[in-house]
Amino acid sequence: METQDSPLAIRSGYVPGMIGSVTKLHGTYYSVYWKLGLFFESKVAKELATFFDQFDPERDGIWSAILGGEIVGAIAIVGDRGDPRWCRLRWFIVSPEHQGKGIGNRLMSEAMAFCQRRGVEFVYLTTFEGLDAARHLYEKWGFRLCEEQEDETWGLRLKEQRFVWRAQG
Repeated sequence: METQDSPLAIRSGYVPGMIGSVTKLHGTYYSVYWKLGLFFESKVAKELATFFDQFDPERDGIWSAILGGEIVGAIAIVGDRGDPRWCRLRWFIVSPEHQGKGIGNRLMSEAMAFCQRRGVEFVYLTTFEGLDAARHLYEKWGFRLCEEQEDETWGLRLKEQRFVWRAQG
């Protein structure tokens, strides 16, 4: 059993309670810092549950950062069902009290290594303007901003952004 003093563990695949834990991380963070409420949290929960209902380990991946027995971060890769050259990075989050400690970079490393092993040519993600630390990490990993537009996808009017990573070679 891990203790609070135990080292961080990055686990691949489903962990019991993961849907609730990852939804809670998103719901809490985005409510406190961005005033996104029930609509956003419900959207995360539904889409994460659907991801697990359709999970294919050859195409999809999910990783959690676990500290003291609790999920403190997560990231997922959703393979495109129609075009195996593409996938989407989703549900990337690290709890505020654990940000700035390299956890996000470790999660990103796992996700991108998975994409590279699969021979994925393109990875995209959608986010919104103002998440500067996340944007810095995306750009560090080679993602480039491709589109921006005002949108209400998140439950509030925000400037949605689409970033794309392209395999070298």
